[in-house]
Amino acid sequence: MDAADVIRRFAFHPADTAERRQAHEDIRSGCLELALMLHAELPAGAEKQAAMFRLEEVMFWANAAIARQPKESS
Repeated sequence: MDAADVIRRFAFHPADTAERRQAHEDIRSGCLELALMLHAELPAGAEKQAAMFRLEEVMFWANAAIARQPKESS
């Protein structure tokens, strides 16, 4: 890891195209749908909490993958 990688990881990456904004929304929507299904189907407990936490992690990392990709050249 070099300084440029550290900066890239901690910088703000706005969704600069309609396609990226839609991709972020699609990820959030899909994760929410699964979260609601898991909430309804899983019994309360540590395993349910872990599943929900991991799904939230999936959403964050998926959105980071979209946000951190290089800007498209014009």
